[in-house]
Amino acid sequence: MPYQYKVVELREKWLGGKMSGDKLESILNEHAAEGWRLKELTGADVKGRFGPDGVEGLLITFEREV
Repeated sequence: MPYQYKVVELREKWLGGKMSGDKLESILNEHAAEGWRLKELTGADVKGRFGPDGVEGLLITFEREV
């Protein structure tokens, strides 16, 4: 079966300066309700909108059948 993938960037500043389990759980549940399932969770430096510096964050990869 073919799959489609979606990557969500979760920046540290979106979490109030720290990684929040509640925020991550909310994002996972929102996507699960749309038929997405967690494929991979990766810690990464995520580039901000302004300037060259990155912030610590997560890349959340979801997949679902097409």
